[in-house]
Amino acid sequence: MTVEPSATLDAGAIIDRGRCGPYQVALVFFTALTIIFDGIDNQLLGIVIPSIMREWGVARPAFAPVVALGFLGMMIGGLLAGLAGDRFGRKVALFGSMVLFGASTVVMMTVNGVTALAGLRLIAGIGLGGAMPNAAALAAEYVPIQQRALAVTMTIVCVPLGGTLAGLLAIPILPAVGWRGLFVIGGTIPLIASLVLWRLLPESPRFLARHPDRWSELRRVLGRMGHPVAPTTGFVAATPAGHRAPFIALFSRALRTDTFALWVAFFSCLLCVYMGFSWLPSILSAAGLGSSTASTSITLFNLGGVAGAIFGGITIRRLGSRTTMLTMAAAGIAGLVVLSRTAIDSGTVVRVLVLLTFCGAMINAVQTTMYALAAHVYPTEIRATGVGTAVSIGRSGAILSGYAGPWALEYRGSASFFAVMAIALSVSFVALAIVRRHVTLESVRAQ
Repeated sequence: MTVEPSATLDAGAIIDRGRCGPYQVALVFFTALTIIFDGIDNQLLGIVIPSIMREWGVARPAFAPVVALGFLGMMIGGLLAGLAGDRFGRKVALFGSMVLFGASTVVMMTVNGVTALAGLRLIAGIGLGGAMPNAAALAAEYVPIQQRALAVTMTIVCVPLGGTLAGLLAIPILPAVGWRGLFVIGGTIPLIASLVLWRLLPESPRFLARHPDRWSELRRVLGRMGHPVAPTTGFVAATPAGHRAPFIALFSRALRTDTFALWVAFFSCLLCVYMGFSWLPSILSAAGLGSSTASTSITLFNLGGVAGAIFGGITIRRLGSRTTMLTMAAAGIAGLVVLSRTAIDSGTVVRVLVLLTFCGAMINAVQTTMYALAAHVYPTEIRATGVGTAVSIGRSGAILSGYAGPWALEYRGSASFFAVMAIALSVSFVALAIVRRHVTLESVRAQ
């Protein structure tokens, strides 16, 4: 598609009305790679804790602050990197976050105590939490509006995919290199990858449009996307370079309801997700099903989430986000209710694993497509801030999962555990129903 020369053009509108070509597919793929590294580094700590316990002679409860500070770092990172992305560029904030969690992970190989490990995990958490909102914003702004939900979903689904790869690859490598060597490998790879991907990924076209001194860069990007423009073409932007939408813009009359609803939805859904991540293997092990079955449960929960998220991203294009996300949430609630009424023993193991796969698919699909919904709700000038803040609020649900899981298990075992997960997902259902600016078929087809 050739764009006629004009005094000023709207780069965002050109991309939204155009087709998604091979270059844009490649850009989303490279953005997703950054989140695979995020997911891998996120899971490394859980993999190496048993080895550190044996070497240091420290009990598992001593690592609770390490895990909690990691989640706190992710909360801080999501907020700060979101603000940085809207001010300095999504690409700068994304790769800054990537370098931060990669370098911090490498330095972890030097620690000899829980306190130092906790401090470094806090710093790494800032990077891990900061990467996702900016990756979501970049993926959203590289592609036409018809592909936005799918592009964001395919990017964020790489978190559980990276976690799965961490388990499949790191666990066999650990005996050979030790936990210190694993930290070196896990941190060095994203550092090297960041150097390569920095050259392959351009800045967001919508962000470039706000900076006249970078319009030549924007013209090159549009040309590679199949939208060549004249060398003298200028661009209009939603907000000029000198104007920055303040944080308070999230609470404007048009956005405040959706902002609070997204916060509640992220909080309750991440509470549900991390209860599963943190405690499912313990539940199956306590039921006498063995470590192999326990490990299989979390793998199936993750892989189900990958498949469910891809399904959700595709379905949003056909049905819109309201119908898709509420249906997936309702299905997840139903599956959790059935699990809460299922006795977990050797006679029900196949049924339980099938249910965990299904629930993982629905729960993770809802959580992952929330990024696409948030990217749609907020305009470009506050998109990274809006997504990052919602994710940061959601991380408090992840922190709460460390206390809600043991409490539920102590109360009535797996029955109350899955009931609490069902209640949390029900809260997300209600919050998502309240969101007003859902992705609609009309908003996609109008472009």
